[in-house]
Amino acid sequence: MSNDILKLKPEGIWKEFNGILGVPRPSKKEAKMVAYLEQWAKDHNISYVKEDCGNIIMTVPATKGMEDRQTVILQAHMDMVCEKNSDKKHDFEKDPIEPVIKGEWLHANGTTLGADDGIGVAAALAVIADPKVEHGPLECIFTVDEETGLTGAMKLDPNDFTGRILLNLDSEDEGEIFIGCAGGMDTIVKVWYELEPAPEDSTAYRITVSGLKGGHSGDDINKNLANANKLLTRILWQGTNWFDLQLYDFQGGNLRNAIAREATAVAFVPNDCLKDFEHYVMDMEKHFKQEYQVTEPGLKVTAEVAEVQPDVVIDEMAQYNLLNGLYACPHGVIAMSQTIPNFVETSTNLASCKKKEGYFFIQTSQRSSIESSKQDIANMVEAVWSLADADVEHTDGYPGWAPNPNSAILDVAVNCYKKRFKKDPKVRAIHAGLECGLIGDKIPGMDMISFGPTLRGVHSPDERCEIATVQMFWDFMCDILKNVPATAEMPKPKKMSTVNKAAAKKAQKAAKKETKKATTKKATEEKADDEKAARTKAPEHKSQAKKAVGSKKTASVQKAAVSKATAKQAAAKRNPMKKGK
Repeated sequence: MSNDILKLKPEGIWKEFNGILGVPRPSKKEAKMVAYLEQWAKDHNISYVKEDCGNIIMTVPATKGMEDRQTVILQAHMDMVCEKNSDKKHDFEKDPIEPVIKGEWLHANGTTLGADDGIGVAAALAVIADPKVEHGPLECIFTVDEETGLTGAMKLDPNDFTGRILLNLDSEDEGEIFIGCAGGMDTIVKVWYELEPAPEDSTAYRITVSGLKGGHSGDDINKNLANANKLLTRILWQGTNWFDLQLYDFQGGNLRNAIAREATAVAFVPNDCLKDFEHYVMDMEKHFKQEYQVTEPGLKVTAEVAEVQPDVVIDEMAQYNLLNGLYACPHGVIAMSQTIPNFVETSTNLASCKKKEGYFFIQTSQRSSIESSKQDIANMVEAVWSLADADVEHTDGYPGWAPNPNSAILDVAVNCYKKRFKKDPKVRAIHAGLECGLIGDKIPGMDMISFGPTLRGVHSPDERCEIATVQMFWDFMCDILKNVPATAEMPKPKKMSTVNKAAAKKAQKAAKKETKKATTKKATEEKADDEKAARTKAPEHKSQAKKAVGSKKTASVQKAAVSKATAKQAAAKRNPMKKGK
């Protein structure tokens, strides 16, 4: 790997992170990383447990004089989001990450860096390896598959560890201590299609939206970033009304927890309006650039004749359902918190749309710090796609992490930060899923905080780590470990500062509200189950659907045709551009 990284401070973290960069570790495919951690433990004579799901739990004895301290868990996830630029050749299952230092930041060469959460894993390993770090008994928990399912946290066996203080090393803002997070769930959609002969006297175009920043679907959802799926849908939806486009393909987005950066479609355009269509796409690009002139400077839209001209298209009804569903599907911030200023309470992400054999697979994700609101936005997404005659399923989801402003380890952390950096840290919750929610659900009373160095552009090839903050992160973590009280000293935190009290009061109000909501969670879920059971399930295949709906589909097609004709007439009145001109 890069010798430049080994020159950075603190040496321990960067040495460990440099080793991690050479190990492929996509979510759900962490076998090489699991083996790496096992060998690392053996090389350092560290006792460890490998759980059936792949989690690695290392047990580390206290340093001399710290034996009476409470056991602390250092927790990080070993997998990484695998995203790359379209022109980058990289096999995430085989190739190492190529680090690049640009000024004050560490990047990767055209791919995600994997500092989320490789830097957390590296920090825990560096603590174990450095004899100068003072700490009580430690348990280092490295989980699998955090990014695509929180699988490791869900399958974590409480019998494999004893600590009741947990430091989660998976946050992305130095100077901020997180004491709560949103819960989440996914809504999965299938839109069935049949193939029909491609239209005559038409040419297939490949329309592409690219150059977007993307980003984390939780932490970045309020930054007015464009979603490639939504922009491409706008082009196709209006283009269908104006030019009678006939769709062959739609591929957009990638990961459930990332905002879509790129999307592409192949659609047939009548030969008598090819130039008008090209001008239309250029105009749409101008509109998009104006709408996102600050947040998406690299936005690009192209329409080029497809190199391979398909001989089929999807059927008209499927196109109608798909484009209307994608257009109407909500995306972005749904509600801001009423108790915490400038905090996103509820959001949803139109993550991806992929063409499969016989159906389009659409993946969305919902987040909220309030359980009922999370279910509400998931139901809203389901309602939209039900109108589009699609099959809809919800995942079980994961719980949020209710803030505990009276946390004893929080008080230790705040005091350590103030003493070292001569300023107060920010104490807040985060609109993203952390494993703390699941771990806290398994072990009530677990005292947890989350912190880390500054990362930006996570879940995208623009992911980067601010180098100077890694030293601050390291010093802060070591101070906390040194100041963890002995077993008999932990029950109550010390008196909080005025600044910390204010932050705690805000978080406590949110916590009380969350607790109240939790009392009705079971009733809400039972009601939702009853309603779901009462609904008639959609057929699992288009051929079965045709038999089930019979004349209803014919009526729907006729209705769609009337709607399209009406839309064309209205569009022609609104806009001077007309087919054939």
